[in-house]
Amino acid sequence: MLSPDTESIGLMNEIPATKPTAKPTAPTASEPLEAAICTQDLSAWYGDFQALHSITIDIPKNHVTAFIGPSGCGKSTLLRWFNRMNDTVLSARATGTVRLGDLDLLSQETDTVDLRRRVGIVFQKANPFPKSIYDNVAFGPRLHMKLSKSELDELVEWSLRKAAVWEEVKDRLHGSALGLSGGQQQRLCIARAIAVGPEVLLMDEPCSALDPASTLAIENLIFELRKQYSIIIVTHNMQQASRSSDKTAFFFEGRLIEFADTERIFTQPADKQTEDYVSGKFG
Repeated sequence: MLSPDTESIGLMNEIPATKPTAKPTAPTASEPLEAAICTQDLSAWYGDFQALHSITIDIPKNHVTAFIGPSGCGKSTLLRWFNRMNDTVLSARATGTVRLGDLDLLSQETDTVDLRRRVGIVFQKANPFPKSIYDNVAFGPRLHMKLSKSELDELVEWSLRKAAVWEEVKDRLHGSALGLSGGQQQRLCIARAIAVGPEVLLMDEPCSALDPASTLAIENLIFELRKQYSIIIVTHNMQQASRSSDKTAFFFEGRLIEFADTERIFTQPADKQTEDYVSGKFG
């Protein structure tokens, strides 16, 4: 079994550096948070409709950031620009700057295949490939890495364990992923996303179609994964945002209204619009 702390085997030379050697140390209140994604003055359009207006936000590393706001406020649009999923929409365009380290995410010269390895996404509806459980997780590593069969086996197991679904599927790895329950499929999709070694995980309403037990499993998983990944979750569920995130950003009509610690957003918001939304007065 491949351990997150293993550094001595050759596999670690092939897999991007996403398996930490120690739990990250939380910064003190006086220390600025290191940013995973830096967004400056981002505006975006679908044809003539402006979906985002001059968004400036730094997504902190090794934290869970929740995007909240009413339907159509721009949450998912912003998420999709972070890994260029909007490239598939012919009418979509954007101005401004989005950076992941030294990588300009909006540049036409950016390799979007490599970008989507570094910035993985899990969608609202689980979308496993019509393949075996094993082949779902192995798909990305086969594309991006040069691994022996034993190394690939270890990586598949590691990913499924990290996604808290290994014990449920270990005896049917070569069975169809489509035979899993909805909650299991969603965790499989998370395993598939982390298998290629992303730096950032985007989750667009990952629990909206799940039962309460599966939702709890995903929320617990998000809490654990934040030690290793920078996570952004879009959610309409205020309780989920308050339970699962460290930071919360509130959007309204394509604008970022407020971004702060989650506890502050839900107990002492600085903006009246934020207070009205989290208290249920609209949305």
